Amino acid sequence: MEPNAVAVTDQSVRMTMIKRGIAAGFPIMLGYLPVAITYGVLARQSGLSNLELTLMSILVFAGAAQFMGANMIALGTGMVEIVIATFVLNFRHFVMSLSFMNRLREVSLKWKVPLSLGLTDETFTVSSLHAKEAKETHGTWFYGALILTAYISWVGGSFLGGVLGDVIPGRLSQSMGIALYAMFIGLLIPSVKKETKVALVALLAMLINFFFSLFISDGWAIVLGTIIGGGCGVFLLKGEEAA
Repeated sequence: MEPNAVAVTDQSVRMTMIKRGIAAGFPIMLGYLPVAITYGVLARQSGLSNLELTLMSILVFAGAAQFMGANMIALGTGMVEIVIATFVLNFRHFVMSLSFMNRLREVSLKWKVPLSLGLTDETFTVSSLHAKEAKETHGTWFYGALILTAYISWVGGSFLGGVLGDVIPGRLSQSMGIALYAMFIGLLIPSVKKETKVALVALLAMLINFFFSLFISDGWAIVLGTIIGGGCGVFLLKGEEAA
């Protein structure tokens, strides 16, 4: 086969993988847009500028952490508490990245770094359902397109929400705060269905947070509730596995 024909074939395979990645990421995009818009509205109402809340989506790209961060900023929480709480909440990303990179052992570092930075609960789940692409030619382009589709929708939705935060009525924007609780409940319910003790861990974390909030700032109460509640979960769920 001539070099030009090989180049054309190689390029067509790459484009095919990109199209497949966009198609796989499209459902994530549809789910991200309304949540991202809600985040943008709430972050704007919390006092963040449109530039700041959009930069948070660009640099953090973690929905639950961004909702929590916006809420903690609205409460006047200090930077240290926000950083610690975000680190604890997003610790699962280390595990997801290790699992994801395990499938891409033969991939070069220049691909591994950006792909790992784009992992979220949703992109990790969808990429796990498409494990075979890791062994296909130009499979990295599939994962790159999938993650980029989700990323662009989240950042774009956040910006749009920030713009809307300046024009929609105050009562409507305040009512959208329920999205914060809905998101965390949505993350919790599937785990509770699999293991009922997860509900006990969540309840313990809430009680610990409430107790400490009586004596210290809300920010540190959230941090302690997350850490202590998570520690209790380690022992409770470990005991269940041993049984």
